[in-house]
Amino acid sequence: QVQLVESGGGLVQAGGSLRLSCVASGSIFSISSMGWYRQAPGKQRELVAAVTRGGITDYADSVKGRFTISRDNAKNTVYLQMNSLKPEDTAVYYCAADRSFTLRLNSDYWGQGTQVTVSS
Repeated sequence: QVQLVESGGGLVQAGGSLRLSCVASGSIFSISSMGWYRQAPGKQRELVAAVTRGGITDYADSVKGRFTISRDNAKNTVYLQMNSLKPEDTAVYYCAADRSFTLRLNSDYWGQGTQVTVSS
């Protein structure tokens, strides 16, 4: 019932910036929390950032101070502004949405994923 469409991934040099966007469509009234996960080859999927309907945010320790998640409820869109990118940030980034107040590991809805590659 909910579709998430991501954009904004790409190749960037270390220290650069990217902004990921995720637009939700369908039964958007069912969405509460939204956020971003990432998965690098050989690593577990990890939560990068999450935001509640009311704007409460949570970040992985590895991205605090560098990444900012924001949400435009009017546009049904969540963003991830990524600054000071490091090679360690290289991963496939997945947008997620959940009917739960907090974003769960097994979120209800997932985007297709977008590749972020940070070169040294």
